[in-house]
Amino acid sequence: MRIIYGVSGEGSGHSSRAKQMATHLLAAGHELLFVSYNRGYASLHPHFPCQEIEGLRIISVDNRVSVLRTFIHTIKKLPAYLRSVKALRAIFNEFEPDVVISDFEPMTARFAGARQLPLISLDNQHRMRYMNYSSPKHLWMDRWITEQVIRWMVPKPDVSLATTFIMGPVKNDRTFLFPPILREEVGNVLPSEGGHHLVYVTSQYDSLIDSLRSFSDEQFIVYGYNKDEISGNLHFKQFSTMGFLEDVAASQSIIATAGFTLMSEGMYLQKPYLAFPMHGQFEQQLNAYCLEELGFGHNARNANEKTLQEFFAHLPLYKEALSHYDNGYSNNPLALKNLEICAKLDELLADDAKRLRQFQHARANDK
Repeated sequence: MRIIYGVSGEGSGHSSRAKQMATHLLAAGHELLFVSYNRGYASLHPHFPCQEIEGLRIISVDNRVSVLRTFIHTIKKLPAYLRSVKALRAIFNEFEPDVVISDFEPMTARFAGARQLPLISLDNQHRMRYMNYSSPKHLWMDRWITEQVIRWMVPKPDVSLATTFIMGPVKNDRTFLFPPILREEVGNVLPSEGGHHLVYVTSQYDSLIDSLRSFSDEQFIVYGYNKDEISGNLHFKQFSTMGFLEDVAASQSIIATAGFTLMSEGMYLQKPYLAFPMHGQFEQQLNAYCLEELGFGHNARNANEKTLQEFFAHLPLYKEALSHYDNGYSNNPLALKNLEICAKLDELLADDAKRLRQFQHARANDK
């Protein structure tokens, strides 16, 4: 099959997941063209055919979504978005895809709908649209808004392949749930317990950094500030894929925002996790809620000394819970192969995507 694969460029998790799926799809004989932007394009284009477009971004300050800055950035980029629509039309005309896959990338999803091409959503966002799950009651408005945003981003997927930490009942027979997708690089590191805690932030989070300085007996390796510098008990590092993973694998714990991919890798490597979900981003709030429900770490509200003290005091309890995680390093060596979701993709695309087209027909006839 000829597949256009749209990938969100917001954060690194979407492209990490897409790389693993692309490797499987290409090995199965399919022809693939990625469409992405920002971090997604930077990550994918050195390894796969990839076209760059403009895409939506979320601007945050001190781990809080800035609605105003996000709005201003979006307005400034409107001309670029319009050029991307024109470019994407030409890409679809030239490549002539049989199928579209979207990892939370809206333009490719909308082109699929307009051209009546079978559409697969493959992400962790659609668990929030098509799975029944529990979440904090005080976030009910954020939850509702998030579900509407997901509906707007990828309006009518014919099949949804959703990754999730906690399984729940699905709302239709075209939604399938899977454990988190793990990238193969995670298999190249050996978990151990070194003398540091791994800290990762996606934008400057100065209040957290200030609190970490108070724990002079603890050592922290910090990623996300784009600098190489040692300052007291903080060792700031420039990002590198394997260097980062090696520091994760050798850490006592992970202290980070509540991104789905890093949390998944932390669980697999069986590292206690102190999550600081980004304020104003419900998905991260849900990730941190699930983490705490599983007993693998703490869902933190404030980046203060008390929060850190409590987390360090409970490390043995988190480690014990992680030792029983079904898809953890010591429990399931096959987890890295992502066998379940790859098998479902094979089923959907076999025989000229016969099964996928059946789902497309059923979705089109839903009332």
